[in-house]
Amino acid sequence: MPRFTTRPANFADAPAIAEIYNQGITDRVATFETEPRAASQIAEWFRPGVLIVVAEAGPEIVAFAASFPYSTRLCYAGIGEHSVYVARKHRGTGAGSAVLSALIDRAQSTGLHKLTSRIFPENLASRALMKRFGFSEIGVHRRHGRLDGEWRNCVVVELLIDEARQ
Repeated sequence: MPRFTTRPANFADAPAIAEIYNQGITDRVATFETEPRAASQIAEWFRPGVLIVVAEAGPEIVAFAASFPYSTRLCYAGIGEHSVYVARKHRGTGAGSAVLSALIDRAQSTGLHKLTSRIFPENLASRALMKRFGFSEIGVHRRHGRLDGEWRNCVVVELLIDEARQ
């Protein structure tokens, strides 16, 4: 199994992150988004309150995980909505585990209380990854959004960070 290094992402990583994200958009198993993203659009993610980490195999970025504030409402401060994306040729190699572990560590060190996400029910690899890291499937948002004209369900997952790293 390849070894991966992880680190916080920076502006220079935007093209690689866009490439990986666009693979997820094309594959239609990980996001409601349908339009590819340019590196300049990914660069806009680099702002206070957003955590982005990458996994590298040698000099190549092979995965990223990002956490965005769940809401601007003060009562939800400390909750991050996250995503994990792995380059096609590195799926199933442990890159997702490496980058998710790094994101959880960053979330804890920055004082986040919880990470949450929504996953398409048929995305079994993502659901299994979340379970391995202690995320609970807490419900299903039925017909939560449209993708290619069809209403899609989403499985809601959450991790209370203080419970995960005890």
